[in-house]
Amino acid sequence: MRVLALFSLLFSSVFAMGQEKTDFTLTECIDYALKNSELLKITELEKQNSNAVIGETRGIGLPQVNVNGGLNYNYEIQKSIIDFSNFDPTLPEGSEEEIAFGQAYDGNLTFGVDQLIFDGSYFVALQAARTFRELSTKEHIKTEIDVIESVSKAYYTVLINQERLELLDKNYSRIDTLLRETRAMYENGFAEKIDVDRIRVNLNNTKVERDRLRKLTDISYQLLKFQMGLPLNAKINLTEYLEEVDLEAPSLPSDFAYNDRIEFSTLTTNQELATLDMKNNKVQRLPKLYGSFSYGYNTAASTTREWFQTDRWLNYGTLGVSLSFSIFDGLQRSYKIQQNQLQIQQLEYQKKSLQKSIDLEITQANINLGSNLETLDVQKENMDLAQEVFDITKIKFQEGIGSNLEVIEADASLKEAQTNYYAALYDAVIAKIELLKALGRLHKS
Repeated sequence: MRVLALFSLLFSSVFAMGQEKTDFTLTECIDYALKNSELLKITELEKQNSNAVIGETRGIGLPQVNVNGGLNYNYEIQKSIIDFSNFDPTLPEGSEEEIAFGQAYDGNLTFGVDQLIFDGSYFVALQAARTFRELSTKEHIKTEIDVIESVSKAYYTVLINQERLELLDKNYSRIDTLLRETRAMYENGFAEKIDVDRIRVNLNNTKVERDRLRKLTDISYQLLKFQMGLPLNAKINLTEYLEEVDLEAPSLPSDFAYNDRIEFSTLTTNQELATLDMKNNKVQRLPKLYGSFSYGYNTAASTTREWFQTDRWLNYGTLGVSLSFSIFDGLQRSYKIQQNQLQIQQLEYQKKSLQKSIDLEITQANINLGSNLETLDVQKENMDLAQEVFDITKIKFQEGIGSNLEVIEADASLKEAQTNYYAALYDAVIAKIELLKALGRLHKS
């Protein structure tokens, strides 16, 4: 019995592990997207690459250790022509002979260490590599914000389409009930056939609209899954409702910091990189100092077996420093510095332009949200009134004191009011998201 219970427990655990999550709140959708978005994975790899760049740059200042070795067969030994009369006065002038210097075989083995002692460009390169890592991090944050914005908009689009679809289902049921009641009235002589036909046309139109909205809802689901990085064939169920959406306008800070906007912060980092590039071009004037150490062995032999005679391998070593600096480079460095200065000025103008653009964006987003919220209140009132008019018109028709045409018109007005309300609701939600992004506050709730 215990074995059976243990088996059941293990089976249920494995089954639960195999089940994929299907119920999502907005926060859970955003969390999933931040872990699975291909765009974020790309920028994450860029961050890792920037760390590798820092390591590569740091490695330039570490000792460079090398071992070199080789064996050679000199199949044609280099010769020189020597006048032996220079060494023996008894010989006539021009007593020249060919002399070969070297052996048929030679070999060498060298161990060397090179060390950077001073190079101004090296230290600037380290600063630039760290700044590049900062830039990669900010690009990753910007992509995160874009993903949060896309997922939020897609999530609320699904919610609105879902609620509109539920409302259309109710509209269809309402008109279908009205059609059956009108048909019964026609069969009993209390209505005309044209009354039945009008309602049937309205029912057919509602069915077409419902089918179209159902397909549109399916597309909005697919878009949400795409923005999340969720497989398009996965099942997903949204657990929040439109009634829970907070549409209250956020307060506008009096001391807004432009660096709260990642675009402005990124531009500042780009300006720092340009400044470091100019600094690097300036330090090129400074001398470069390197130290070196080498130790090795070489040999020469007339036969290959002599390679392995240790007494023929002769050791040698060197220890030194080298200093180099540029005296004149054709004014290349000066023109590079001039380019850097112009680039920094351009970035400064871009920052000022971006500040104005951010101010305008916040103002417009705030006005749009306020206007959309006012429109939403009006459309909500219109929808309630249209529902009331339809209910009264329907009762009057059923009691024989109203016309069927009035019912059709009231129903059309009601559906138009419903459409206007959900359009206004969508606009208000999107305006709230865009205002939060403009203020640099778009993040996980």
